[in-house]
Amino acid sequence: MRIDLDSLEPQARYKLLTGTVVPRPIGWISTVDMRGRRNLAPFSYFQIASATPPVLLFSGSGRAGRPKDSVGNALATGGFVAHIADASLLEALNLTSVEAPPELDEFEFAGLAATPSDRVAAPRVTEAPVAFECELLHRYAIPGGTNTVVFGRVLVAHLRDGLMSGDGRIDVAALDPIARLAGTLYARLGQVTDLARPPAWQQSSGPD
Repeated sequence: MRIDLDSLEPQARYKLLTGTVVPRPIGWISTVDMRGRRNLAPFSYFQIASATPPVLLFSGSGRAGRPKDSVGNALATGGFVAHIADASLLEALNLTSVEAPPELDEFEFAGLAATPSDRVAAPRVTEAPVAFECELLHRYAIPGGTNTVVFGRVLVAHLRDGLMSGDGRIDVAALDPIARLAGTLYARLGQVTDLARPPAWQQSSGPD
């Protein structure tokens, strides 16, 4: 089957991409607006952009000519907090995906506690195993679309005790992250395979 994506309606393109590019990590993004109102929403268009400097990104679409609250708030206040949620928080995370006006406090709506951040205005989800405080680094509006990609430099990382080993590695089994599939589907870690990379390739000097 060959599909020309330019021939598809937007919803069909969305289903194709979100159903095949799986699983996707979920960035649970908290922000505040200029009036101090809290917002919390999950984004599966979320990824690491760079380790040096440490940069995360999330992408959100606009509606009715205005950006999503998370995007608008991050751009207006210059910061956000990106959380990694574990399986125990799936129901709460799903609740925060509700489409609602800025007056709704998703922390309260989902029954979540908030802890003040150290370096940014947005609070962090107390129950989350990982929280990255980020300052706005860059924004990029996708040409011809409605999505804006928000890049944030990570200033502070908050980790639940016991997640990091002595060599600095994260215990992914203990983290138990949730991932996004398509539609209403989510996933957890299944079988994990430990596979060493091949050694660096060196060109042969010639036949023996």
